[in-house]
Amino acid sequence: MQYETARKISERLKREAGEMPDTAIILGSGLGRFAAEIQQEYAVNYSEIEGFPVSTVAGHAGRLIFGSIAGKRIIAMQGRFHLYEGYTPEEVTLPERVFQLLKVKNLIVTNAAGGVNPDFKPGDLVMISDHIGLFCPSVLWGKNEERFGERFPSMSEVYSKSLQDIALAAACNEKIELKRGVYCYCKGPMYETPSEVRMLSALGADCVGMSTVPEAIAAVHGGMSVLGISCITNMAAGISGEPISHSEVMETGAAVGEKFSRLIKAIVARL
Repeated sequence: MQYETARKISERLKREAGEMPDTAIILGSGLGRFAAEIQQEYAVNYSEIEGFPVSTVAGHAGRLIFGSIAGKRIIAMQGRFHLYEGYTPEEVTLPERVFQLLKVKNLIVTNAAGGVNPDFKPGDLVMISDHIGLFCPSVLWGKNEERFGERFPSMSEVYSKSLQDIALAAACNEKIELKRGVYCYCKGPMYETPSEVRMLSALGADCVGMSTVPEAIAAVHGGMSVLGISCITNMAAGISGEPISHSEVMETGAAVGEKFSRLIKAIVARL
């Protein structure tokens, strides 16, 4: 079912958007303003794509954009889908399956995250070196679709080391501090408790969020190279003693927008 839906969407996009880019970018909460940097060639609302989910969370505009940035053609998702919105794993990862059928090679997935590592602070950009997805329902449950990938894909290098090297070089050139860390998925939509955050820290997590892991797994299953960038928008519960709100996430994402845009443009230019 997911394959046929992805096939129909990919065929429509090929007809309407023309030549397909090698790189796709998923813009997380508060980071959608990057879309204004794109020289747009074609854009469509998710609601206008038959079979495509629709973003329901503030800060996710819900548009698919084809265009150019830093001289390279890209696809950008201005907003994503989360399992906590009530979508199934198949629906949440449908964009990655569409990208796969469009022959996308590189997926840059971004998110807003809570800082678990006390050395992090709101506004920091963190390159994801690995993730902890034990609390995430598997997006590969059920009968395996061989046209997407093998039954038992390796997750030994979810986040491409070569793309990480490119990101570090780009950050250095732009004089942007890019930290590294392990991202942990939690199901949400409630924020984690202080006790849960202490547990995540003991497990080796540096930041925590409610997205990214399903998308990264589907992309790797489909043979794509993945780069993950988290924007630390708040400190996780119990780290700073302050309550957490989605408005804080949005405000910090907006404040870091210029730095985030420069980094992503510099990375894309090197692909």
